[in-house]
Amino acid sequence: MPYEHDESREPMGDTPATEPESEPDSPGVDDSVIHTRALTKRYRGGQLAVDGLDLTVPAGSVFGFLGPNGSGKTTTIRMLMGLIEPTSGSARVLGRPMPRSARTVLPHVGALIEGPALYGFLSGRDNLVRYDAADPTADPRTRRTRVAAALDRVGLTAAAGKKAKAYSLGMKQRLGLAAALLQPRRLLVLDEPTNGLDPQGMREIRSLIRELASDGTTVFLSSHLLDEIEQVCTHAAVMTQGRLITQGPVADLASGVRGRLAVTTPDTGEAARVLKEQGVGDVVVTEDRVTGEPPDRELADINTALVTAGVRVRGFAVERATLEDAFVALTGEGFDVAG
Repeated sequence: MPYEHDESREPMGDTPATEPESEPDSPGVDDSVIHTRALTKRYRGGQLAVDGLDLTVPAGSVFGFLGPNGSGKTTTIRMLMGLIEPTSGSARVLGRPMPRSARTVLPHVGALIEGPALYGFLSGRDNLVRYDAADPTADPRTRRTRVAAALDRVGLTAAAGKKAKAYSLGMKQRLGLAAALLQPRRLLVLDEPTNGLDPQGMREIRSLIRELASDGTTVFLSSHLLDEIEQVCTHAAVMTQGRLITQGPVADLASGVRGRLAVTTPDTGEAARVLKEQGVGDVVVTEDRVTGEPPDRELADINTALVTAGVRVRGFAVERATLEDAFVALTGEGFDVAG
């Protein structure tokens, strides 16, 4: 993970919080693998990138860090990994304060942040050899075995001899993930790991993440794709404009949000008209379905109104609320991934 020093983006104002000096020499055992308290990053010029973040990532979870582009996710990850210092507040990773304990913590962490840094003139295999050789804990006698296993795990064995500059964006993402998996890790931090992947590649990476979690690795996964988080994560946190909106088990985040009413019918135009008359909001018509936000009233009466109007109702249900529904309910706005 390269550290890029940019004097124009140095923190201003508050002094970074310090942790007590009486710390053990190895990462502590805690119920939370990542814990932040009032973590804040303000750049020169006054830009507040992360605003008082209190985040808790349980051990053994696949934790989705969710938010539109520009919401502060990558800045938070860079602080957690010791690449930049917070303006104020504190962060602990594997029970140790960061960035002060980076040398102790990082050997136990695999990370893919803001895309992999690769030597374009070297092959994918030789890039991994370089990464492994830079690890003082790696046994050089078994280096080739580790590299081959990492390449196989991300599906790059056939392309291992090709120069990295000829790799597609998706292949580069896979190679970066392979670098993070050269050693067994207690924590894996992935920033937009499916960026550039085709649908099949995305499925493979999700399967790999589940496999890693089943082996006991905690996975911290940053993404702006709500569907991705919902499919693979056990827990999630939602960020917007540098602030934490909510966090908890994925199943609980949308539990307090009412799902959308969905009517399956060949008579979509008439169904949409009736639903609007019955107080259904945000009505959306697709090929054979009409969906909308149900009003706070007896839904059986809405179904009766559809049938009375001659709409051929083939399906009528309130679908389970999604993370997108929860985000809209929490923020009052859509999920603008170009933010």
